Amino acid sequence: MIFDLNLGLGSILLPLLLILLFSSLRILREYQRGVVFQLGRFWKVKGPGLVIVVPGIQQMVRVDLRVVTMDVAPQDVISRDNVSVKVNAVVFFRVVDPQKAIIQVEDFLMATSQLAQTTLRVVLGKHELDEMLAERERLNLDVQKILDAQTDSWGIKVTNVEIKHIDLNETMIRAIARQAEAERERRAKVIHAEGEKQAASALLEAATTLAQRPEAMQLRYLQTMTQVAGDRATTVVLPLPLDLLAALKPKEK
Repeated sequence: MIFDLNLGLGSILLPLLLILLFSSLRILREYQRGVVFQLGRFWKVKGPGLVIVVPGIQQMVRVDLRVVTMDVAPQDVISRDNVSVKVNAVVFFRVVDPQKAIIQVEDFLMATSQLAQTTLRVVLGKHELDEMLAERERLNLDVQKILDAQTDSWGIKVTNVEIKHIDLNETMIRAIARQAEAERERRAKVIHAEGEKQAASALLEAATTLAQRPEAMQLRYLQTMTQVAGDRATTVVLPLPLDLLAALKPKEK
């Protein structure tokens, strides 16, 4: 009778022990870590590989150590020169300390997302529109440094921040186009004026050289006549030397 009782208890306890053993086994992948709490208090970080968690006494929270790509929702930003734009960005970060990521903040993904949105608005609001459009690399670095410093206590490392798009309204786009067109016209006028200045300097130098040798002027005159004779033009302008015109003037009494 006692043997039958022991056999009955053994047949019940053995499946329970097997179920308890299998339920306590956890397998963590290479990029995962498990933050284990024992009776509500932090115990240790385990993984990767096979991990044993005692049911009812220990609880484990999985943490992914891979780089997270977070898309920051479009933010309404007012620049320093009072221009309203919509800016969206992407943040790359990863968990470097699973213990802090679970204990220090309730939801590190949500916290990082909200912090990225507010930081993006604050940093871009300190710059003018032209700086936003022309100096994105510097702005990306500024936002990344601020996020990295503030999330360090959460066990998070922000590796990169990229501003994807700056959306302008139609009025501002037309104003920028007019500004660019005016800038191109200004540059064209400056280039034209510089060319006129260089041409005037060259003509002055040529006139000085020709004035030193009168026969050079005569040769230049004959060369010009040769070029005019070779052109198929119906009208020919024949320049006359000034000394010849002076000889034709009537003499004063």
